[in-house]
Amino acid sequence: MIPHTRPGVWPSDIPESRFASLIRQAPEGCRVGLLGLPDDLGIRLNRGRPGAALGPAAFRNALARYGVAHPEGWQWPLVFDAGDVLPATGDDDNALLETHRRISDAAAALANLNLVPIAIGGGHDLTLPFVRGLMQKLRIASGVYFDAHLDVRESIGSGMPFRRLVQDCGIASLRAFGIERLANSHEHLAWFRASGGRLADEMGPEAWRMPLTDFFVSFDLDVLDASAAPGVSAANPCGWTPREAEEALRLVAREPGARCFDLMELSPPHDPDGRTARLAAHLFLTILRGIGERR
Repeated sequence: MIPHTRPGVWPSDIPESRFASLIRQAPEGCRVGLLGLPDDLGIRLNRGRPGAALGPAAFRNALARYGVAHPEGWQWPLVFDAGDVLPATGDDDNALLETHRRISDAAAALANLNLVPIAIGGGHDLTLPFVRGLMQKLRIASGVYFDAHLDVRESIGSGMPFRRLVQDCGIASLRAFGIERLANSHEHLAWFRASGGRLADEMGPEAWRMPLTDFFVSFDLDVLDASAAPGVSAANPCGWTPREAEEALRLVAREPGARCFDLMELSPPHDPDGRTARLAAHLFLTILRGIGERR
């Protein structure tokens, strides 16, 4: 049904009291589609810490043990697990571009099911093919993202998705939350502003008003402080708290114009006690709650 994918692997002993027991292997009756993106070649090409290729597996294991099936005050939207996109073999630009092509194909097929797509990664470059594929079916005109880095490099790799979404896909505006000024160059900030980008910390309360329609939402886990989320590709010494992230994602997810979401750069080799994977599961459920609360 979804091209270039293999089934997502879940523990066999999920209790009925857990949210994950509700996840379906077929899309009928579902509102949300989950897609794993297990690839970190873009990170390695940018000389970052590898490991995010294992992110979707760690996420499913954490989600299997976190979250109640029947919360008080709302109902979960039903979730279809569309599996993991198979990455291409190789360690060069051509392999990365082939993986991107497969992700775009899989995302387009997921969009054709009329679900709200949520991707779990994987390197942040994978936001580019994920959104690009969805745009074959969905109208997506702008983007909101949470990241310590602008990710607008010209060179191929995990640091380039938002430049390419603007230049190649016609995304007209970007709104970035959590950008760390010590980790972003003057040149990248200048390009970002000249290309329709706005930094939330310069917008004041206006940043949290969402006059946007038809936008993607991308959450790089390295926007979080390393004390809460050590298991990421680039640890953040002065990042957001989990509470800040939860409040932001729930607010954004409640917006009907938010067409898709991703949670990126979960890196299990740097997460020995599993706290980052568990936090990713919490944020995923926060997105689901927001979708369930939409007007």
